[in-house]
Amino acid sequence: MRPPDRASARRQLDKRLSALGNIEALTRPPRGWVKAIREALGMTSAQLAKRIGVSQPRVFTLEQAEARGAVTIESLERAARALDCHLVYALVPRQPLDALIEARALHLANKRLAATRHTMALEAQGVEKSDESEQLKRLVRQIVEKAGSELWEEAP
Repeated sequence: MRPPDRASARRQLDKRLSALGNIEALTRPPRGWVKAIREALGMTSAQLAKRIGVSQPRVFTLEQAEARGAVTIESLERAARALDCHLVYALVPRQPLDALIEARALHLANKRLAATRHTMALEAQGVEKSDESEQLKRLVRQIVEKAGSELWEEAP
């Protein structure tokens, strides 16, 4: 995917994800969504097992796995259908995707300029803060414009 297409894709994803609103309200209950909804409906684990087509101990295992965060999406889909629910699965960035790219580009630009800054200081050729700031902004812009997988090559 070309950089302009990636930027457009980031904006589209951010727009779609913003529809989720307050994601803290969607945090998994301590005992899991399956058990919380099953109990709120007044359904026993045996009744849910029958609706899913598994044994009652399998429902117990499913609920425990979900509470631990070790459940499969397939198992959750089957339980959701049996509970007449939709399974919603999403990775929600902590900040807009463009902001993640900008932050990563700033990190990389600072790293690249640090070596130059050090060498110039050793040679008593320090650069004025305003010039250095402009250089940093230009480098960040260049990195963002070419943003691709190389952004993520090195560890944070």
